[in-house]
Amino acid sequence: MKASVFLQEVKNIGIHTVTGVPDSTLKQFCDAVCLAHEKDMSHYVTANEGAAVGLAAGAYLATGRPGLVYLQNSGLGNIINPLASIANEEVYGIPMLFVVGWRGEPGTKDEPQHIYQGKVTCRLLEVMGVPYSVIDAGTTAAQLREILARASRMFAENRQYAVIVRKGTFEKEQEFLWKNGYQLVREQALKIILENVSREAFIVSTTGKISRELYEQSDALYGNHDRIFMTVGGMGHASMIAYGMAQADSDKRIVCIDGDGAAMMHMGALAFLAKQSPRNLLHIVVNNAAHESVGAMPTGYSGQTYYQIAKACGYPNTCLVQTEAELETALLDVKNSNGLSMIEVMTSLDSRADLGRPKESAEENRVRFMRVYRKENPGR
Repeated sequence: MKASVFLQEVKNIGIHTVTGVPDSTLKQFCDAVCLAHEKDMSHYVTANEGAAVGLAAGAYLATGRPGLVYLQNSGLGNIINPLASIANEEVYGIPMLFVVGWRGEPGTKDEPQHIYQGKVTCRLLEVMGVPYSVIDAGTTAAQLREILARASRMFAENRQYAVIVRKGTFEKEQEFLWKNGYQLVREQALKIILENVSREAFIVSTTGKISRELYEQSDALYGNHDRIFMTVGGMGHASMIAYGMAQADSDKRIVCIDGDGAAMMHMGALAFLAKQSPRNLLHIVVNNAAHESVGAMPTGYSGQTYYQIAKACGYPNTCLVQTEAELETALLDVKNSNGLSMIEVMTSLDSRADLGRPKESAEENRVRFMRVYRKENPGR
């Protein structure tokens, strides 16, 4: 199925506002939406999926037309509250269409963080009272029109409808290409970070290519990656995991390596961390202004920086770097400082085509990480 055809059928049922958070399963759909933007469709990439529900609700209040919210199935957790307490027909009754990329579908091979989410995707929608249809590469135009006709009938009852999209559903068409203009390559920046933070430090890394690149660089430098907790799921929560460690043992150096999209998804963490101000936590935000791991679509905050937000929240030490030399200097400065610090690193969208994935399961990563930590902290 061509994503552009899907999008046209969506327009035909009166939807002209599209919002959400990008997903690799929906890559071709996201490309089509970006290319359609500013013609006859409004498109917004929000901080998180729940915010997209809010935006679609506001658009409906203003126009009387349902909006479309797209998301990876991992984002269902973020939409449950606004769906149940705002959009549901027993509350405000705001219709909208969900387009959900189905990662971890039972019977398919996927990354560990998607396995359980894939099992419960349909059940979550059923519990929330959202009827749905599943589409794949074999779905015909006539079948799609019937699915969207069912969705329209739900809209007339002030209800929501979901289209679950299997992997490989959409054909590759015209690709949306975008560059951010930054020169520093992220993997090289991560190598510099690993070389310059204390070898006694423990690292919590965010989901996506950051964790994959740290995995390979740490193995190349030190022969293992046992001091890195790779937060391969739960986008936006790595900084709070890092704080949980930092507050438990103030003598240990904890480094959170975050992404800009992840930091934006739950930006309230910056205010919380600043208030707590753990002196042993270094927060590094690698900013390429895009959701690169799921197709390189610009974030809703692209072109902006986070270090000044962190400073305004109350981080004692913040800085912005754009070159290898600036990064090395910043890492030396924070090593000699005493207090919560943020280094924001502006990087390009480049990544290796042969970048691998962790060989261990998420649980194995957790066990190895805790084994090293407890060996050095036998009383904990």
